Order: sequence, then C-alpha cells, then structure tokens
Amino acid sequence: MKKNFVLDTNVILHDYKCLSNFEENDIYLPIIVLEELDHFKKGNEQLNFNARQFTRELDDLVDDNLFSSGASLGDDKGRLFILAKNVFPKELQEAFMEKTPDHLILGATLQLTKDHPETKTILVTKDINLRMKARALGILAEDYITDKVTNMDVFDREELVFDDVNPELIDKLYASNEGVDVDEFSFKSDIDPNDCFVLKSNRASALARYIPSEEKVQRVEKTRAFGIEPRNAEQAFAMEVLLDDRVQLVALTGRSGTGKTLLALAAALHKNEDYKQILLARPIVALANKDLGALPGDAQEKVAPYMQPLFDNLNVIKNNFSYQGKEMAILDELQKNNKLVIEALAFIRGRSLSETYFIIDEAQNLTPHEIKTIITRAGEGTKIVFTGDILQIDSPYLDMQSNGLVYMIDRMKGQDLFAHVNLIKGERSELSELASNLL
Repeated sequence: MKKNFVLDTNVILHDYKCLSNFEENDIYLPIIVLEELDHFKKGNEQLNFNARQFTRELDDLVDDNLFSSGASLGDDKGRLFILAKNVFPKELQEAFMEKTPDHLILGATLQLTKDHPETKTILVTKDINLRMKARALGILAEDYITDKVTNMDVFDREELVFDDVNPELIDKLYASNEGVDVDEFSFKSDIDPNDCFVLKSNRASALARYIPSEEKVQRVEKTRAFGIEPRNAEQAFAMEVLLDDRVQLVALTGRSGTGKTLLALAAALHKNEDYKQILLARPIVALANKDLGALPGDAQEKVAPYMQPLFDNLNVIKNNFSYQGKEMAILDELQKNNKLVIEALAFIRGRSLSETYFIIDEAQNLTPHEIKTIITRAGEGTKIVFTGDILQIDSPYLDMQSNGLVYMIDRMKGQDLFAHVNLIKGERSELSELASNLL
C-alpha cells in the first residue's frame, strides 16, 4: 500500500538524491528541515555539498502545488510536499519541554498521521535517538536503508580455506611461477576475482590467490616490503594485493592492531619508484566537541593532531632502519620533495590524482557518496587503498551496514580491479590482542 514518508534532515545530508528512492510513495518535508539545511549550505565538507545539491534539486521540482497537492517526483513516483506549519501537539508538549528541530519534525509527523489515518505515515531518520522518541509516542519510524549492506558475513570470517585439495595441484602450484589454471580446481564458482585463500591437502598446504586476468591460481608468498614482513596469512594476502599494480582498488578491514595502515604504507613505500606521489589521508572527526577553528595555528597545525596516527605508522617503519641507511635516505628524500604527503582528507577534495598511491585511513567514517567522490578522483596509474575498522565508527549517522567502506566493498565485489582482505589476527602486541578479545 502507498505510504507517506517524512524525511529528517540527516537523511538528506547523507544522500542528496534520496527523493528518488521511495518508489510510488509520497514524501513530506517539514519546513524546519529546510531551515536546518540552510545552516549547512556554507562550507567545503561533504555535508555542505549535499545540502547545496539537494536545494538545487528541490528548486527544479518546485511548482505552485508544492504546498497543496504536491509536486510530482516523476513517472511511477510519488509526490513531494512541504509541511509549511510548525506544529507542537499536546502529546509532544507532555513529553518534551523544548521546541527543538527534532521535536518539531516529530510534531509534523504526528499531525500528518492524524490528518491521513487511512495511510501509513513513517518518519525516516538516521538518528537512533529520534527513532526511539518517535516510537515512544506511537509514531512509526525507520532508518534510511537504501544504501545499507545486508550481507556482512565477509567481515566475520577468517581467511577462506579449501580442504581436501588434490595434493598434486598444490605440488604443481609450488613448482610453477605462472600458477595453475583455475579450471583445474573444483572451487572456481566459490571465489571472486583477487580472492585470497588457503589450500590444504592431506600432506601440504599453500597460500593462494585467484588472478582473474590470467584465469589462474597463483601461490602467495610472505613478501617483505620496506622493512615490514607479514606475520600471518591474512597480512600476506594484504601485502600481495597491495603490491600488485593490476589491483587498482584495495579495501583492508579489521580491528585495531591488525596492521592495516602499516602494511599499506610499507607497500606504498616499496613501490615509490612506480608512482609520482604517495598520499596518506584520513577524515577529520572532531574530539571532545572541539571544532578545528578553535585549535591554534595554521591549517596544517590544526589538523596535525588528527594525522598523528599516520605519522606513528611512518615512525614504525623508520625504526626498522639505521639512521644512516639508504632506506632512511629514501624516506627523507620523498618527504623533502613532497612525494610522501600526509594530510587531512578535506584538503584532497577537488583534486585529480594521477600516478598516485593513495591511502585513506579510517574510511569507515565516510559516507557512500564520499567514497564515490574519492574514487572518481583517480586518474591514470593511480592505486587507491581504503583501510578501516567497521566496529569503530565515530560518525553519529553511520553504522556497520551504512558506512561508505562497507558499501564500496559490497558494490565492488567481483570486479577484476578490486580486492578486499579482512584482517582478524591482531599483531600489535599480546596485550592489545587480549584487550580486543576480552574488553
């Protein structure tokens, strides 16, 4: 049956194209939502861009009926209405003291429910607390699920293992530098391009990867890169795809301490002669409610505390070498000539990146649209690596199923240019591993 959907501001800021995702149902925007969007229109962040873009799309839809009979959203779509009056029904007055924007959105939804009792009215918001408030008042509420990923199994499992493999095939894999035709294995239908896995027989085992361009299974070795050597099978798999120029998009997921960022940086430094620049970036998530503008210094000094984890990984690599060694000289030269750059992701916006090894840390704090914006910046010869822990999301309107990193992995799975490795085993320290498991 046809429904009425009331949209919260955060849905629009998350996806400015959301109006096209409600099929034949009608959409209502409380006037307070437009007021809130107005506060976001200035700035260079993705939220600001989304607010401006939605306003432009709304302007294209405006007609004389928008506030009465609604504006058509297109063929086989519903209509868009603006609820021009702020209402604060008695039910809300008894529950809440203040007329906050959230409460006015609840009031608009409650009034619409009363005005159209024959039609189910649902509030759509990414704010969990607002959904709880709505349900407490008997208002139907749900999350915006258009870009939510449903299959999360890949983030729980350890490395993929195939048992009872013909031992002769494993012997052949060790003997051949070019790999073995994938058709000789029985599990071809169970793997995707660039999948890494463990092969086991009754007398041997091997780490392997499916190479889609050659239709072969090749053996994976624990390759040392710029002083960093993989400590387990998962890290070996990660290093394998990080060093392969044929894989232009890589996602490394896993909890803190599994080596995601360190492996990516080591691989990038190992490949420094193949790229014009190595670029490390991460989104800025303010801590303790402190805005960047309140911090002392120029732009670089303001973001320096947020970039420190990237510098920490660089220092781990530096500590493996002598101060007078050639590797240290390479690092100093790369930084001196701006071939190795660490900066905030916000400073990357709008740039076109060619022949760049681009590592984006903490990618779980990005929206699907932000991920898309970053990938579409890639020019010829660029490799992009996203790292993140989907259990440590700092954005209030993203979760394990709706963040951009998970969304990208779900959509890119099966593409020849893409590889995803999920790291399970912590290698930072025994104490760190124990804390991750027990606390």
